Amino acid sequence: MKRVLGVMVGLLALTATAKPVQKPVVYELEGTKFEGVLVYDDSVKTPRPGLVLVPNWLGINEPNVKQAVQVAGKQYIIFVTDLYGQGVRPKNTDEAAKAAGAVKGDRNLMRARVNKALDVLRTEGKAVKLDAKKLGAIGFCLGGTTVLELARSGAPVAGVVSFHGGLDAPLPAAEGTITAKVLALHGAEDPFVPPAEVKGFEEEMRKAKADWELVSYGGAVHSFTDLDANAPGQFQYDAKVARRAYLAMNNFFAEAFGGK
Repeated sequence: MKRVLGVMVGLLALTATAKPVQKPVVYELEGTKFEGVLVYDDSVKTPRPGLVLVPNWLGINEPNVKQAVQVAGKQYIIFVTDLYGQGVRPKNTDEAAKAAGAVKGDRNLMRARVNKALDVLRTEGKAVKLDAKKLGAIGFCLGGTTVLELARSGAPVAGVVSFHGGLDAPLPAAEGTITAKVLALHGAEDPFVPPAEVKGFEEEMRKAKADWELVSYGGAVHSFTDLDANAPGQFQYDAKVARRAYLAMNNFFAEAFGGK
């Protein structure tokens, strides 16, 4: 789970004139310091939408930041979110499970941290041509769970996209709470997100009267966008599904930001 999704190069390739910037940003929430990364192409002088990007359970690392650069291209300004705290950077799956469990087990904490990241994106984006009227969020695995919680919290974003994230809702959204469009990209055979959880998500979205969509990719399991995922039946990279998922993301935001 450490390499950047190669298919992104084909979908969102940087041009020869691109000037990607990776700016560390230290911020604080309730006495805890965090360090995210603002990613953008400084050759673009026109306003662009902004995305909060929440990585998988490994948190911020070099591959995840490189992935953010590819996603950003010339289209978006991205803030790679630190869910764990400055200096908390899991080195293996055991450390990741511990860090992720602490956040996933407290959905109010998760919501507070991702909403703070959204505030940081707004603030830091002012100097780099952020279009503050066009904000969204994307997340992978744990990050997918997190951006759904951002939507459930009623955050004023145009849309959120979850890539193979958990769909459970210990704090389900009340009717009218979700103002963002919601896109959940799910592996139909994901053993970590069983059918009962998918059904619960669908029922929650209906009761909340949200503008939502669930795409279930046949044959795909967990981590279908992760090149290093290679545990058949559990975690497995799928190039075809990954390509479809990123195209779905781009189309989703084109609509969400275009107001169609």
